Parts: sequence; C-alpha cells; structure tokens
Amino acid sequence: MFKKIVSTLLTLSLCAMLINTPVFADGNPEDVLSDEAMPTAADVADIPAKSAILMDAGSGRVLFEKNPDEPMPPASITKIMTLLLVFEAIDEGRLSYSDMITCSENANSMGGTQIWLEVGEQMSAEDLIKATAINSANDAAMALAEHVGGSEMAFVEMMNQKAKDLGMENTHFVNPTGLDAEGHVSTARDIALMSRELLKHKDITKFSTIWMDSLRNGETGLTNTNKLVRFYEGCTGLKTGTTDGAGSCLSATAERNGLSLIAVSMGSTTSDERFSSCRTMLDYGFSAFEHFTPEILPEDLAPVPIIKGVDKEVKLHYEIPESILIPKGRSGDIEKAITIQPDVEAPVLQGQAVGEARFTLDGEVICEIPITAAKEVQKMTFKNAFYILLKNLLAF
Repeated sequence: MFKKIVSTLLTLSLCAMLINTPVFADGNPEDVLSDEAMPTAADVADIPAKSAILMDAGSGRVLFEKNPDEPMPPASITKIMTLLLVFEAIDEGRLSYSDMITCSENANSMGGTQIWLEVGEQMSAEDLIKATAINSANDAAMALAEHVGGSEMAFVEMMNQKAKDLGMENTHFVNPTGLDAEGHVSTARDIALMSRELLKHKDITKFSTIWMDSLRNGETGLTNTNKLVRFYEGCTGLKTGTTDGAGSCLSATAERNGLSLIAVSMGSTTSDERFSSCRTMLDYGFSAFEHFTPEILPEDLAPVPIIKGVDKEVKLHYEIPESILIPKGRSGDIEKAITIQPDVEAPVLQGQAVGEARFTLDGEVICEIPITAAKEVQKMTFKNAFYILLKNLLAF
C-alpha cells in the first residue's frame, strides 16, 4: 500500500508540473507546429542519437538513416513487440479486453517502472495494456506476456519468431519488458519494422495517444512517458525506453495529411535528446515529402483490337495503386507514359498483360502499373463461328 501511495503522489506531482509548464522539454511546443526553419537533411544528420531511422509507415520506405543496423539494447521499446503479440491474440480471439489476468510472483518482481501489482491481484487485459502503452509498466507487460504465452519463456520464443517473420535480422529478445539483459538487442531499422506492424492494429492508438489516465478507480495515476503525444501535432505514439545500458530511446509515430511516419532514436544521452531527435526527423519528413496518387484517365485506355477472336476488341483493366511518397511540391513534375499493344491475337486470358502505365520523376521510374485484359476472349473457331451465327439468327 505504501508503494501505491508513493507512486500516486509522484505521478500527481509530475502531472501538475507538466500541466503548468508552458514549454516543451527541449523547446516551445508551438515551434513544432511552425513552418519556419524546418530541418534540412543536414540538420537530421546531426541529431544526438547513436542510431536512428525515419520510415514511411505506409510503404516502409526509409527516408533517413544513421547507423540503422547497429545492435543496441532497446530498453522498453521492446514493449512494442510485447503489445504487438497481445493485439494479435485479441484479433485471433485468444484474448479479450475484459479478460482478468492474475499477477504472478515473477510479474510482481519486476523492477523499473511499475504499477505495483501485488501477487494474486487481478486486472483486466485492457487496463494492463493501458499501463504498458502509457506508463511503460514492467509488471503489467510481464503479466500480459505470461497470460498470452503461458510463460515468460514461451512468450519470448513468440517474440523472436515474430521478429524473424518481420525480417528483423539483428534483433534478439530475452524478455518482454526491455530491462537490460545479456543478448537482448535490437536496431533502429528493426524497431521501425515492428512499430509499422503494430500500427496496423488500429486499437493501439487508442492507448498510445492517451496523455493522462488512471487505474484502480483513480488510485493509480498514469502519465504517458512519450511527451510528443502532448506536444507534437499528429503524434500517434508510440514507445519510450530508458535503461543504463540503452540510454534514452524512442520510437515516435505521427500522421499529418495522410502521411504516417515512424522515427526511431536510440542511444541518446538524455531524455530531451531522444525527443529532439525524433521531432527533428518527423519535422523533416513532413516538410520534405508528400503522397502522390497515380491516375489513369478513362480516355487513356481505349479497347484493344483482337485478332481472330470471338470478340473484335477487349476492354482494359488496371489496379488502383497505393499512393507514392515523393519530394514535396514535385507532383506537377511527374510524367506519365502509357504503352498499349496495338492489337492482341486470341485467345486472350482475363488479366493478361497488354501494356503498362509508367510514371517518372526526373527520369527515374517511381511507379509502374500493369494494364491487363478485362475479360477472356476465345479464339474464333468453326464451332464458335457457328454458335455466334445461330445466336444471331435466333435473335431475329
């Protein structure tokens, strides 16, 4: 009980300071929203982080990187993988938000940030997710992991298998919390990959964007460890991490005008430096890039004549592509070239390629869209000709 009281008082004091503080930890929050003096590529290169990456969440395209594949302790950014597996369990029906989870002795023994779970205490999965995502509580993360995996060891095996599935080539997890442990490492690139995967579970932002909340009927206060949630326009999360071995780390996600970015900073000396690093990367991404959606007009796709077919021509089809990331303000410079075969000899299969649309910027191909036959066209045979003739006679 004493620990709970101390935790609550400390949280309330922190909240009061943050509410009454008009400036961000490393600058004025209004600076984040200003279009003036936006960072350049050179500014991004100077961020105070040992390892960093900026990724477009939609396409996975890397917009900036600095030692992105150097294995380092990831601290509580580890919990991105923990939460990813928890949300997968929810989607698959193996876990529900209302499920009550019992705290084990192992979960109770976690150090670092906690919500002070007692052995045998029960808490809903939703509240444990909240404590993990907002407050980075190690005991809450462990309780979730043990419940989903059956044991900590089994859950860690799930974490490493998922990392392998996502192509996280330089990551090895030893625990679900991120507390320093021998061999527990990841990289900025790998963290961006698992952050991108977690964002596909839309419910995560219901938790990761909460600034302040509470548990136990208000007895336990929660304040988001990611200050960008409050001070950065469009911030959607995602996870902080700090240990002696890792330094200060952050995976920050934000969305503006349909552009969703992931900025990962690892190994900063101070907490302010990690926020500054991610803020600089995000500012650079939003100021330097935009989405472009390739467009093919109906008049661009006249039907193609068919040689020796039961039909004289075939209509064309194409799949609407996803938007493409391009330098901001360059959409008017994109050139479109459509190439269609002058004719096609039957038989023609539905989906058969008959051309393509190519979009280029400064001579570089940025998108190629296959153009295909919209339906099957059989070859004209004596049998087909007789059937067509008979059909036409019966129509009179």
